[in-house]
Amino acid sequence: MNYGFDGKVALVTGASGGIGRATALGFAASGAAVVVSDVNDSGGEETVALIAAAGGKAVYQRCNVAEPTEVKTLVARAVSEFGRLDFAHNNAGINNMGANEYDDAVWDRAIAINLSGVMYCMREEAEVMLAQGKGAIVNTSSINGLVGNGAQPGYTATKHGVIGLTRHGALRWAKNGIRVNAVCPGVIETPMTAPLTANPDMKKILDNMTPMGRMGQAEEIAAAVLWLCSDQASFITGHPLVVDGGATVS
Repeated sequence: MNYGFDGKVALVTGASGGIGRATALGFAASGAAVVVSDVNDSGGEETVALIAAAGGKAVYQRCNVAEPTEVKTLVARAVSEFGRLDFAHNNAGINNMGANEYDDAVWDRAIAINLSGVMYCMREEAEVMLAQGKGAIVNTSSINGLVGNGAQPGYTATKHGVIGLTRHGALRWAKNGIRVNAVCPGVIETPMTAPLTANPDMKKILDNMTPMGRMGQAEEIAAAVLWLCSDQASFITGHPLVVDGGATVS
């Protein structure tokens, strides 16, 4: 769906592939200029090239969201390049599958990227949007931000934290024209899950984790992000939108 974002500017972190790339392409297809960000330079530049090939406008800015000075530079690039910032999808994150998340270093990295990174992004994005009097921010949480997960303490805790930050931002800036929401993806087929889906038996297990009997696609999450940023969702803020094929229903 084309939301008519002509003249608008969107920023997407974690946009070198998967959900972030799908969202960046969606914003561009709806007419927005896009600031593509990641720590994967080749993937980020490829996303920009895909947007350009489709007739859109985008630039790449490398950013480690765990570093507040880099986040400040990222948001400043959006303003210097395109003059404003209307939408932000704070999507960058890690999933330490198979790692011992009780290890200090692993835990600290999850907190730094998945939680502090979202806060740094929200803080800088809101400053620009406050001056404009309008804006929409969508953070990527997870169904693991809503339910427990006995295997991944760091991932689960940070994704719960993202929903807390989302609700905080929604309340703090509601009267300033800024809406803040979150998407909570279920099991999605992305480069992050590719090591698992390469095994046919594991792919079958992942498919069967949802009542719909399949994994979700990145474009299905992107569609939710774009809708939350659009005027069609103008009275929605502070909401964790679940897109999981029914995985959390029971």
